[in-house]
Amino acid sequence: MTAGYLPVLEVTRGDVVESLHYGAVAVVSSAGELLARYGDPDSLTYLRSSAKPFQALPLIESAALGRFGLSAQQLAVICASHSGTDEHVAVVASIHARVGLTEADLQCGTHPADDPATRRRMQEKRQAPTPIRHMCSGKHSGMLALSRQLGAPLSDYLSRQHPVQRKILEALAEMAGVPEDQIAIGTDGCSAPTFALPLRAAARAFARLADPQGQAAARRDACEQVFSAMVSYPALVHGVGEFDTRVMEVGAGQLLCKRGAEGYCGMSLRPGVLGRGSPAVGVAIKIADGDLGRRSDVPPGNRAATRVVLKTLQDLGALDASQLEALAEFGPQPVTNKRQLEVGWMRACFSLERTA
Repeated sequence: MTAGYLPVLEVTRGDVVESLHYGAVAVVSSAGELLARYGDPDSLTYLRSSAKPFQALPLIESAALGRFGLSAQQLAVICASHSGTDEHVAVVASIHARVGLTEADLQCGTHPADDPATRRRMQEKRQAPTPIRHMCSGKHSGMLALSRQLGAPLSDYLSRQHPVQRKILEALAEMAGVPEDQIAIGTDGCSAPTFALPLRAAARAFARLADPQGQAAARRDACEQVFSAMVSYPALVHGVGEFDTRVMEVGAGQLLCKRGAEGYCGMSLRPGVLGRGSPAVGVAIKIADGDLGRRSDVPPGNRAATRVVLKTLQDLGALDASQLEALAEFGPQPVTNKRQLEVGWMRACFSLERTA
C-alpha cells in the first residue's frame, strides 16, 4: 500500500522516530495544472465521504431545492458527515418533512452517534441508534429527494443503475475531468456507491468547486450553492469542535474542507487565498494506512490526517499565523505517558514540492 506514498507524520520517543505514517498530497488548479505534490499525485484511492459535495450537485441542478423549499442549512447537512446530535437529526428530519420521506426510506444503516455527549446520553437512556443519526443520513436524504424530483423509485436509490446514481457519477466525472468508465466504483460504509480517483483528478474537482467559471450555468450555480452552504454552516457539516468544522470556521468562508474515511481529505480554496491573483486550488490528501492508529488521547482519524492537512495549508501559505494558532490543537503534539511525562512528539515530517 505504500507504493507512491512517502512519510508524512512521525511519532518520536526521545530522539528516535518510533512510528511513521505514509501519505500523498496533490494540489491542483481549476484548469487542471498540478501546482504542488508530495508522493505520487496519481495514487488511486476512494474519496469516501469527501465525495459528498459532488454527490449533492445533481440535486441542485434538478431544481429540487426550489421545489421542496430546501434551505442552505439543509444543503449543508446533505453534504455532511454529521455527528448525530439532536441538531443534526432535526435538520435531516426537516428535509424528510419537506420532501415527504420517512426514516424508513433511509438505507444507510445504523451506528452509535459520533458525538460523545449524544452517544453517552443515548446509552444512559438505553436508546438504540436509528438511521437518521447515521453520519450519512443527510446525503441519503438528498439522494431520496432527487429520486422524488426525477419521479424515480425510492426503493433502489442506491443501485448503481438508478437515475440518481447515474447523475452523480456523471457530475463527478465532469468535475474531475475523468471519463465515467475510468472511475472505479465500490460500496461505501453507508451502502451508497463510492468512487476511486487519482488524487490529481480529485483535487481538480475540488478546485472547480471553488471556481466553477467556464462550466454550464446550472453547474456553476450548484457549485456556488454547495460551497456557500458548507462554509456558512460548518458545524452542520461535521460537528462543533471537529476538524473539518474548525478549518472552515477559521477559513472565514474561503476554504472548504471535507474529510472521508480511511485517512482521506479534500479541500477547496477560493481564488486569491494563496495571494493576489492566485487561482482557485483543490487539494486531495490520502493517509496510506487509513489513519486508524489508536491512542486514548487521539481519536481515530485525528492522528495523521489533521496534521498533514495543516502542514499542507501552511506550506501553501493558505493560513496566516493567527489562523494556524487557532488550529494549534490539531498540529504538532507532544506524546505523553501514563504519568503525563512528555516522552516524544507527533508531527508532520514532509514539505510540499512545488511543480508550478
